[in-house]
This record gives sequence, C-alpha cells and structure tokens, in this order.
Amino acid sequence: MIVTAQPEASEAGAEVLMRGGNAVDAAMAAALVQGVVDPQMCGIAGFGSCQIYMPRRGVHTFIDFHGKTPKAARPDMWTDIIEGETRDGFGFVLKDKVNDLGYQAVTTPGSLKAYHEAASEFGTWDWADICAPAVAQAEQGFIVRPHVDFWWHSGASFGRADVTDRLAFSKTGREAYFRADGSIKRIGDHVANPDLAKTLKLIAEKGPEVFYEGEIAERIAEDFRTNGGLLSFEDLKDYRTTRFDPLHFAYRGWELATNHPPGGGIMLNEMMNILGHFDLAEIGHNTVEYIRVVAEAMKVATSDKDNHVGDPAFYDVPVQRLTSDLHAEAAARRIQAGEMHHVERIGMEESKQTTHVAVIDADGNAVTMTHSLGMPSGVITDGLGFMYNGCMAVFDPRPGRAGSIAPGKSRFSSVCPTLGFRDGDLRLAIGAPGGTQIAMGVMQATLNVIDHGMTMTEAVSAPRFSATSDIIDITNRIPRYVQRELEELGYEVVRNPLNFDIGAVHGIRLTEDGRLDGGADPGHDGVAIGVE
Repeated sequence: MIVTAQPEASEAGAEVLMRGGNAVDAAMAAALVQGVVDPQMCGIAGFGSCQIYMPRRGVHTFIDFHGKTPKAARPDMWTDIIEGETRDGFGFVLKDKVNDLGYQAVTTPGSLKAYHEAASEFGTWDWADICAPAVAQAEQGFIVRPHVDFWWHSGASFGRADVTDRLAFSKTGREAYFRADGSIKRIGDHVANPDLAKTLKLIAEKGPEVFYEGEIAERIAEDFRTNGGLLSFEDLKDYRTTRFDPLHFAYRGWELATNHPPGGGIMLNEMMNILGHFDLAEIGHNTVEYIRVVAEAMKVATSDKDNHVGDPAFYDVPVQRLTSDLHAEAAARRIQAGEMHHVERIGMEESKQTTHVAVIDADGNAVTMTHSLGMPSGVITDGLGFMYNGCMAVFDPRPGRAGSIAPGKSRFSSVCPTLGFRDGDLRLAIGAPGGTQIAMGVMQATLNVIDHGMTMTEAVSAPRFSATSDIIDITNRIPRYVQRELEELGYEVVRNPLNFDIGAVHGIRLTEDGRLDGGADPGHDGVAIGVE
C-alpha cells in the first residue's frame, strides 16, 4: 500500500509496486512526482527526513536531508531588521521579507541527494526507471487540484510574503502558474513547465551529481551570484545527508520509532511521554479535559523546542533530559494541578508547504518520508523549472540561540515520519505535512489509533487542535460548546474556518490479521492505494 497527498504520486508508487519494485522504489518515484504536481509543497530543491525499515535486511535507519545554511551566512546578518516572530514560534518576519522571499531565503537543498541515496542503497530499480514517472508527468503537465488551488489563492499570513508574490517572483512562475489575463490559475486549469521536464531528464540520465557539482550546479551558482543570493557552487558540492538510527520510545505497549533533531520526533516523544500519565480513553476523545491536557503537553514541548532544540552538530540538545520519565512526570503533575504553561513569543503561523509519502510492501519493508520546500522562496532559475526552498525564514536571526544562523547549519523542523511497532511487529507508518503543526497532527492521529481504536481513515479524519503558543487553535468541527468551556477555564481559543487542518496526516495501519488500512488526510487531495 502507498498513501500520499496527491493522486498522481500514489498512482506512480502503486504502479512501481505492481511491477515488482519495493517500498523504497515506490516511495522515491512518488516523491519525484510530488515535486511535479505539487511544486510549492516539495521538490528536488527541498529538504526532509526519511525513515526506512527493511526487516529481512536488518535495516532500520533515517536519511536526514534538512537544508543547510550557505557558507556565506552570518549569525548577525539580520539582527537589525527583525519585525516579529510567527505566532506558533516557527519562523521570523524581517524587513522586506529577505529571509522569506527571493534569493537570500534559500538553504542548500538536500532532497534530490536523499532520494538517490535511498534508491541506490535500498531500492531495486535503476535510477532512470525511478525518475521515469516524474519525467512523464512533467512532460504532460498537471491539472490544478483543489488543494493546489487553495494554497495558490490563500494570500499572505502572519507577516509572510503573499503567495501571489511567490508564484510571480520568477519568469517561469509567471508563465506556468498564471492565466493570460494575469490571474492565478484555478481548479481544472492545465499547468505546463517544460523546463522541469528537461531538468528531470538530465537528472535521470546523469544522476544527482549533475545537480550538486555538474552543469545544473553551475547554472544555480551563477544565478544566485548574479542576484545576491547566499547559495554557492561550493555549498552544493559539499552537501551531505546525515544518517542515524531512529529515536525509539514506548507508549502503552507500543514502540514508536521517529527522528532525532533537527527533526520533530523529539517533540512527539516528549508529548507522548507526558500523555502516558493520563487515561486518555477514559477522559474521552476531544472533550474539554482531553483538549486541555493534550494542549498543555503541546505547550511544554513547544517551549522546550524553542529553548533547547537545534542542529545537534552545532548545539548540545539535551535529548535524554527532554525525553526522560522524570521530565514527563513533572510536566504531568503540573497539568494535573491545572497549571497553564506559558510559551514565550516576541510578537506576530508557519507555512504548511510540505508533503508526505508512506509505503509498505509485500516483504514488510516500510518507508515514511516527509519532504518540503518550507515556505517556498519563489525563486526558479531560468531554464531549470523547479522552485527552491525558503528555509532561511525559520532560522533565528538573534545570535546565540538554539536556532541561530551559522554556516552549514540545519534549522529545527517539525517533520517526524514515524513507525509504530507492537510486540516487535510493524503496525503503523505515519507522517504529515503542516509546518509546526506536523508533530501535533501526527501525535493526535497516533493517539487516535492507540488510545481510541480508530482505523487509519478515522484517525486522520478526526477533528484536530493545537497549542504552539498560549492560544489553543481548533478546527471548525470541534463544537462551539467545547470552545466555550475552554474559554471559561481561561484559555484563548481561535477557531480555524477550515474543517481539516493542524497538519495533514497520512498513514498506513497494519491490523493484527495482516490487513493494510490506509488513510489520506481529507483536507488534502491524496489517496491510499492498495496493491495485490
């Protein structure tokens, strides 16, 4: 089974499985297609985290491919132009939006290198064959789907650059994403980007080397040099992914495996450790007390992330302390006593420009990968077709902090592709796009499976909430009488007009009798496809 946020990507991965490819082959083929049909959510110039589990080979590993700050960056280069911090604490708003839109917003991308490493080391297909569905899709273009249309017309939020400005920043963007009358294309319109097809063909033929140290790298470097960007040829040539074993933790008889910093698995671990001290099933799903308890756990983990979690290559992250039983017990006692945790902010929500793929094959191999452009920079080098990430926006422009800027550094992201095991057997593959809300969405859907006995479709569809500041954000299907009672307890509650939000969780559940149960978040356009 494969589940992704785009029908075209799920179809591509399903066909790979039908033709004998393994989970890694299917996941990487799907990921490349995602970059074609959701070009602001992800792409070859993005970042992410990929968990691979292959029991017969004894493999259980992560390929981490977060974007790295270019060598030309300096810790204090933006200290004088700070205007605010996004409300959920995952990004900063600067004067003229230099960290958010344009050439200075881009970190060294890792996605393409990670796709190729996964495919060459753990897949069974040739690289050119894995690229073929994306090449074919790019040649034919794609039709604007509801969620693509929703994001393209969502405007600006919380001080960020307007989406229209991102889409129109480059010549390619203006040609591909706009109608002849100058308006952004709508649902059902065709999008053609022949330059992307040419680039993907070249990558299929020559491998990622052409992107990181060949002719594509030279074109990228020249474009950034001409336009005042930070990214250089040396940044691309020197980029390396990071490998690590999963971060394991226990919850109600399950073993969960997720990622280490700079990924968001540490938040998932910390929150679920705290919630293990509460009988959530007895409290009742999405009751007032349930939301209060879970929201307080979210706030504790958010504060700890803000203050203590950064790139472990640059910052000593106290993983053992933050994920310890002692830390969880202390937080649980405060929540039980009715205390409200305060989350510090410097004033002003973070982007949801991310996507996910989860695959399980007939041999029990599993891949769960979240990859993204962050809030896309808008930059597309003439003739190359792909948009670059905008990850510099999430670095802290204040020196001396966990998330401060440093050359070669990765910034924390909430991506937390996760696997769940019961009695040693794989039972769950899950993950989500959604910016800072990723860990919150993944946790709630995981609780829905473990504590509330939901199917995967039910788990990803149930109404969600989040607290990454002192505010509790709720989606529109949570009843207003629940909101009123939370407000009577002293909480500020903000109702989201959307019915589905707070991450967009996608996952596969394996039942005890061996059936696969897939769920694609109904707030996006995705689908789960089972293959016989």
